[in-house]
Amino acid sequence: MNVLVLNAGSSSLKFQLIATDLDRIMENDDQRLCRGEIDHLGKEAEFTVHIGEYEHKKKEEILDLHAAVEKLLRWLTSKETPAGVDAIGHRVVHGGELFSESALITDDVLKGIQECVELAPLHNPNNIDGILAARKAFGPELPQVAVFDTAFHHTLPKHAYIYAIPYELYEKHRIRRYGFHGTSHRYVAHRYRQLCSVSREQTNIITLHLGNGCSAAAIKGGYSVDTSMGMTPLEGLVMGTRCGDIDPSLVSVIAKEEKLACSDVELLLNTRSGLLGVSGISNDMRELQDALHSDPDSRGGLAIDIFCHRARKYIGGFLAAMAGADAVIFTGGIGEHSPFIRWRICQGLQCAGLQLDHNANEKTVGKEGRISTEDSTLAAFCIPTDEELLIARDTVRCILGQPHPS
Repeated sequence: MNVLVLNAGSSSLKFQLIATDLDRIMENDDQRLCRGEIDHLGKEAEFTVHIGEYEHKKKEEILDLHAAVEKLLRWLTSKETPAGVDAIGHRVVHGGELFSESALITDDVLKGIQECVELAPLHNPNNIDGILAARKAFGPELPQVAVFDTAFHHTLPKHAYIYAIPYELYEKHRIRRYGFHGTSHRYVAHRYRQLCSVSREQTNIITLHLGNGCSAAAIKGGYSVDTSMGMTPLEGLVMGTRCGDIDPSLVSVIAKEEKLACSDVELLLNTRSGLLGVSGISNDMRELQDALHSDPDSRGGLAIDIFCHRARKYIGGFLAAMAGADAVIFTGGIGEHSPFIRWRICQGLQCAGLQLDHNANEKTVGKEGRISTEDSTLAAFCIPTDEELLIARDTVRCILGQPHPS
């Protein structure tokens, strides 16, 4: 089955075409046929496709998501395409309390995703547009599946997801912790089990998804029992442009002192804070590391210190909440490609039994591997995430009515 995986954003459409089925999933023999994106939607959109080593790039007018999906369909049915499309899997950011697992998209499911828009107003509308555009372009008969970022965290116990605010606010408005990056946390937990030959019940790990968006998850017995992001992706770790944990009163303080509306403060905390806000240089960790090496006293260095300190605090907190863990897993763009940041985060965790193998850490860039010493009682691994592959696999399972393993 050839599954087209779509990730629709406000100004871009990312896609992959993956050949997979139940046998391929069992053998870990899925095949990525092509990948690409249509970026900067508008009069000067950029359409990029990778097929193996071949790259096709072209600028043209592609005004919106509907036009982008139609463009993708035309390309997929042209002579250049590697294969046809049997199903479509969509990344959907927020499933609220309605969706605890991936779902075959029906009109009722689409209505449920719409009901979650107020929980993710910056993301779910784009995901819905992507679904509608695909339905129009490919026809209503082609099966489509929604895979939710929040679904993996539905196993959080109540004491982990209820905020200490008046309980009726949860009952009336479903204000609670939902967590995000669930597809990534679920994928690397699955790969950890395969690498270490352990069962789901034996999987007690802390996963760190570190990219422009960052989150941590405590996974006990193979299930998510706590996570750093909250009702929105703003809570938790320091991120590229998001602040992570702050004193809630800062919203009114900033609004008063800067004469801003609360919505403007929320925008500031989401788009002008984090690594970018502290450093004043960039939200790109690579640029901040360059700045640190050229000037150890730069604000880029301070941003890195805060970033690593917050991540280390979450590891320590989750170790206590879980009564210990067997491993810490690094993933995401920073987690997979920055041995320096992994080393900085792991400094001080020797007391928890984690001793980094510096040689292994330096060599493990963009690939799987253990980066702690063999005698560490708390191991550390780098495991590149593959959310698109998991979305493709869940699409197959949903269509065939198979259970969704964690």
